[in-house]
Amino acid sequence: MLSFRHLMLAGALIAAPLAAQQARAPAPYTLAIAAGYKALMTCSAMFIGGRSEAQIARDELHGIYTDYDAIVPTLTASIDDRIGLVSVAFDPTMPPRRARYRQGRGCSIDPIGAAGPVGRGSVARLDPAPPSPAPWPLGDALPRIAHPPIPAIGKALAGGYGGKTTGVVILRGKQLIGEAYADGFGPYTAQRTWSVAKSITGTLVGIAVKEGAVSVAAPARIPEWADEASANGRRAITLDQLLRMASGLHSATAGNRTDAVYFGGTAVTEETVAWPLEVKPGTRFRYANNDILLAMRSLRAALGEQRYRDFPARVLFDRIGMKHTVAETDWRGNYVSSSQIWTTARDLARFGLLYLDDGMWNGVRILPKGWRAYVTRPSGPQPTSGFGYGATFWLMNEVPGVPADTFSANGNRGQYVVIVPSRSMVIVRRGEDPASAGFDISKFTADVLAEMK
Repeated sequence: MLSFRHLMLAGALIAAPLAAQQARAPAPYTLAIAAGYKALMTCSAMFIGGRSEAQIARDELHGIYTDYDAIVPTLTASIDDRIGLVSVAFDPTMPPRRARYRQGRGCSIDPIGAAGPVGRGSVARLDPAPPSPAPWPLGDALPRIAHPPIPAIGKALAGGYGGKTTGVVILRGKQLIGEAYADGFGPYTAQRTWSVAKSITGTLVGIAVKEGAVSVAAPARIPEWADEASANGRRAITLDQLLRMASGLHSATAGNRTDAVYFGGTAVTEETVAWPLEVKPGTRFRYANNDILLAMRSLRAALGEQRYRDFPARVLFDRIGMKHTVAETDWRGNYVSSSQIWTTARDLARFGLLYLDDGMWNGVRILPKGWRAYVTRPSGPQPTSGFGYGATFWLMNEVPGVPADTFSANGNRGQYVVIVPSRSMVIVRRGEDPASAGFDISKFTADVLAEMK
């Protein structure tokens, strides 16, 4: 007869494989988000960036968040060029995840469980925008300037600083003095900015300040917080505190993850407005997508629907030649401008040039006087390690070999726009870095600056 101990041991041996199988099976929600990730990324990279499905699998969908990296390759994307629709099935009992493209508006992901496409997609596929014949920097007609090769660019493309570099553009003044791309990428290939979009949002806020539409010192205009009794003190949060990641609001993680909005199809106005205060506004730095999404929500309320709809293109992209840039919205029309802007390395160089010239463009003031000083001033609570933080820009003021006035727009998977006013230089690095291998932007910046002396 088996003892109780032997029976327990036998039961454990039987249960162990079952538990392992259950542990390996992704949760239904995880599958739904992974399918949404594939649908949206495929839609945007194909219809905005002009990338092939094979290229997207190799680059944009490789080395992504560890939660989804092993799942995404097992899911099949169904692509309908005629109506700009990408569908990804993930569960036989659920509708597929769908992302739809709209010309000039990019792609949006439908909510989980949506039985059919929410709205209509575009009937025409958008390939990369053609080069502009206007002279650089407003257009793409570059003067012939002989300049020695910059060794750090080749080193970056070869993986010498880590990650997977897809493009580099370097400006000195207005002159484009260095440019190179990996296979499958080029001057007119748009990629997702990820969190570089936060700095673009801060710039849009600056333009709205110049127009008199908003004040950074005033409380953010969040209509969903109109009932003060239910807002639990959130109505006191200023636009400045949102731009400085100092709202005091709860966020899903302490880092930079908003999967429900980015890939789940939850609208900005459903998700970000719901979180309660955890600490007094202005007393804690916590890097959070929600703060920037709320800043853009505040702009929508301040500008009104008609002005908001075309605001990024009308007041910024078109004015400084960012003709290969598309800002995407959720299915309710909210710009997801903490991450979902697609643009080229050259367009990001133009963006950097706007700040290099202290908010001026060809003699016309785009940003308020002193806005560069504002976004680079660390007046709020600061990160406990790494770079300092201003208002939607990172501060590289303590990096060896880099001038103290250097600041940057940084994004996931290795997106960087580094601005060095004292050297009159802009350094753009684009990447598709795996989650496990980042890019050393500090060393790359220092090396480029050293080679340019």
